[in-house]
Amino acid sequence: MKRVALKMKIREGTAAEYKRRHDQIWPELNALLRSSGISDYSIFLDEETLDLFAVQKLADDHTSDQLAENPLIKKWCEYMADIVLMDDSGRPICTPLPEMYHLD
Repeated sequence: MKRVALKMKIREGTAAEYKRRHDQIWPELNALLRSSGISDYSIFLDEETLDLFAVQKLADDHTSDQLAENPLIKKWCEYMADIVLMDDSGRPICTPLPEMYHLD
């Protein structure tokens, strides 16, 4: 199992809507993430910068590398495009964050 962290950004004034949509996340999306080897997934918001910090665990045999091409993931990205900054291909702009310290 490995831990992965990344950073994204939301648009100004959308924090409450971002939270609402994730409180009502589609059950089939959660199932897809789990079946792809993702677990213990949390997203935190820095309210000053509007940066999102996502932390997740990936199973050793995870299959999340192909998630971006999954139709359900594409649909979720379209749904979130008015809130999250996206690249030209319609995917969230994600910056991987290197782990600097961990206490188990």
